[in-house]
Amino acid sequence: MHYPEPISKLIDSFMKLPGIGPKTAVRLAFFVLDMKEEHVLEFGKALVNAKRQLTNCSVCHNITDKDPCFICDDSSRDRSVICIVQDAKDVNAMEKMKEYRGLYHVLHGAISPVDGIGPEDIKVPELLKRLQDETVQELILATDPNIEGEATAMYIARLVKPTGIKITRIAHGLPVGGDLEYADEVTLSRALEGRREL
Repeated sequence: MHYPEPISKLIDSFMKLPGIGPKTAVRLAFFVLDMKEEHVLEFGKALVNAKRQLTNCSVCHNITDKDPCFICDDSSRDRSVICIVQDAKDVNAMEKMKEYRGLYHVLHGAISPVDGIGPEDIKVPELLKRLQDETVQELILATDPNIEGEATAMYIARLVKPTGIKITRIAHGLPVGGDLEYADEVTLSRALEGRREL
């Protein structure tokens, strides 16, 4: 179907989002067209503000609007434990269960030779720098239970093992091939409780 250029551009923009196919993009575009102009402007402003006002925490690399982030800045957190996750949305998933009180390190990806992503392309060097602080006693590897996540976890484990820091991996209460962000609190809680040393 042929649409006027502004609608086509809007549809194309929605299709750039993950999980949005052509039919959903068309539905969203026409939904936006039916919205009041003030709501569309608010929506656009929210997108621009999120992009401009958010940054990565200089300590853990979580997405934040202040540096350091509220987790790294919280003196009540256990600084001897760092949970390593692939993405900032995984931090939110872990925080929802309200049981973990340590710190985080966000890698912003996983090792994937097929996609040309190596350890230097994610926040592994920054992790190694953080581990020079002798207060860290345990690393919890909470990367996704897929090929890339497992490869990343094993790489970090091999790299860190000689330092004497305890390395654990969250248990596979999460489905293999799944994403941490979609797991419910009970599954995450069981996975964290059943973590094992590598």
